[in-house]
Amino acid sequence: MSAVRLDLLLAAIGLATGTATMAGGVLALRLKSTLGLLLAFASGAVVGVALFDLLPEALELGRASHPLSAMTTAAASGFAAYFAVDRLVPVVTAAEGRHRGHLGAASLTLHSLMDGLGIGFAFQASAAAGIVVAFAVLAHDLVDGLNTVTLSLSGGLKRTTARRWLMADAAAPLVGIGASRLLTVRQPLLALLLAVFAGFFLYIGASELLPRSQDQHRRTTTVLVTVLGLAMIYAVVRLAGG
Repeated sequence: MSAVRLDLLLAAIGLATGTATMAGGVLALRLKSTLGLLLAFASGAVVGVALFDLLPEALELGRASHPLSAMTTAAASGFAAYFAVDRLVPVVTAAEGRHRGHLGAASLTLHSLMDGLGIGFAFQASAAAGIVVAFAVLAHDLVDGLNTVTLSLSGGLKRTTARRWLMADAAAPLVGIGASRLLTVRQPLLALLLAVFAGFFLYIGASELLPRSQDQHRRTTTVLVTVLGLAMIYAVVRLAGG
């Protein structure tokens, strides 16, 4: 794929993630009865990307430069880092005042920026890996849009400010993708970065999306839909030649 075509594809993906984020709040609010199913499918898809695409890609790229223990440590570090941020932000934002609304929305915007970087770095590994990661980001960007508005308003911010944060969150993946195009990462470092992002995605799917889906829908149904998300990613990776 030529550099120009890749840039156009990445721009289109960035715009799609932004559109998904903007639409997420409205879609989730209008489809409350099926929100649990959307969350369940997204959790399966995100975990599937980590297990079937990012980790295998990282292991393949790092095979000549890193021991297996270094790769699994990188993945565990990504999981632990995302876990720490996810659990500490509510503590920091628990105090009274509008600043907690800004902090909560800012944390989600940073998360979306990291999503964009993950897409860009995955494309540096291979086009197939990039497309699969982009699919997973799209799957949970719907939820990000809802969360950004909810955290902003619950933190005491005005609706106009909440909309501004939503627009920032929607633009963040495109900014991350653009930043990744400016950075040429060597293969050994790229392997570690992909493993770290695998840890991020494992946490997002298993600890953030899946519990929320079970709270809003019958567990038997959410289990089936989560497995469907996993199976779809497995099929996409295999069809892509991963």
